Amino acid sequence: MIIAKHKVVGIQYKLTNEKGDVLDQSSTGSPLYFIQGIGNLIPGLEEALEGKQAGDTLQVVVEPDKAYGHSQPELINEVDKEKFGDQEIVVGMQFTATAGESQYNVMVTAVSENTVTVDANHPLAGQTLHFDVVVENVRDAQEDELSHGHVHGPGGHHH
Repeated sequence: MIIAKHKVVGIQYKLTNEKGDVLDQSSTGSPLYFIQGIGNLIPGLEEALEGKQAGDTLQVVVEPDKAYGHSQPELINEVDKEKFGDQEIVVGMQFTATAGESQYNVMVTAVSENTVTVDANHPLAGQTLHFDVVVENVRDAQEDELSHGHVHGPGGHHH
């Protein structure tokens, strides 16, 4: 079966950056399952998988425009350290911040005596991503999977 919109796809993958550092990978025996064509994956990876089938292996290079976008300077802010109270703040910590009705994830990128710099960009924004992918299986999505927007059963969500 060919990978196309509304097919459930199971892949094994390894994600590396430009330097070859492994950023993420699937576990042996636990493929990543997703529904093709509805935005479950970054666009560049979905496009590369379109038309492939079980047993195919591919190497995909995804530029920021088709991945997590470019780093946006307006999403990097300095915050008065007092707002964190007595909590020890270190680079790499992640928080959920609230602005009005919106919530977003931020990562601490710098700490000085009086300020904490937080970045709300996706951690992989601005990076070119390298994927090694093996397509394990492809099947038709079930109606309830399409209506819920995710895979049920093996590798999916259970209700």
